[in-house]
Amino acid sequence: MKSFFGLGLATLAGAAIGAVAISGLNAQGKAPGAYAVVDISDINDPEGFKQIGPLAGPAAENAGGHYIVRTNSIVGLDGTPPKRFVVIAFDNVEKAKAWYDSPAQKAVDAIRVKTLKSRVFIVEGM
Repeated sequence: MKSFFGLGLATLAGAAIGAVAISGLNAQGKAPGAYAVVDISDINDPEGFKQIGPLAGPAAENAGGHYIVRTNSIVGLDGTPPKRFVVIAFDNVEKAKAWYDSPAQKAVDAIRVKTLKSRVFIVEGM
């Protein structure tokens, strides 16, 4: 009888540990709730554009964002591709809007509008 009790207890403990592990894995796989997209069609001032890099990363990270895409390597399939494309993930649309309205991002935007032809928009995640 003791061995059945021990086996039953071990089975329950294993099931509980497994449930916690699966729950943790599901939380890690959760998709972001919003993305900020920066579509750069032209770089008018390459030297001025270089000023954005050191400011943009911390502005996004301080607002809870993390870069998903930040590249010049774009293969056009239909239409003219942008020169550069950036995607920043946020937990939700409100955090993405807070990033865009932050003083740190306003400093980036002041340089961006002078040096680039670009669009910035937020899209809701799945």
